[in-house]
Order: sequence, then C-alpha cells, then structure tokens
Amino acid sequence: MTRKWSELSTPCRALIVVGGAVELALLGAALIDIKRRPAAEIRGSKGMWTALSFIDVIGPLTYFAVGRKRR
Repeated sequence: MTRKWSELSTPCRALIVVGGAVELALLGAALIDIKRRPAAEIRGSKGMWTALSFIDVIGPLTYFAVGRKRR
C-alpha cells in the first residue's frame, strides 16, 4: 500500500526526515574521511569505498567498521 506524504502521521514524517538526515550525515562523513585519509590507511581502493558508500546506510557503516585500518 502506497501512501502520500500528506497521509502520513506527523511522527512518521519526522522519522523519515530524521532517517534521511542521518543517512546523509553518514555519507558525508564517509566521503570526507575517504578523501582525507591516505590510501595506505584504507583497506581496498578509495574508489571502491567511495562507490560502496552510496549504498544506503550500510555502505558508510561498513566503511567505518571494515574499510579503515586501525592506527
């Protein structure tokens, strides 16, 4: 069942907006970190992680959990 934005309750709308903001913040943080971090400190290529970061919330979270080498 597809609902229009106007048919959603206020809490549901707020949850969607907050979820979108969190997803964009994670994506931005991951892309900035990939750009600034030396390639030697990243597992795999920067290009691969940049592309994978665009996969919903999973991409940036995976980059932060797996993609960065520990110092």
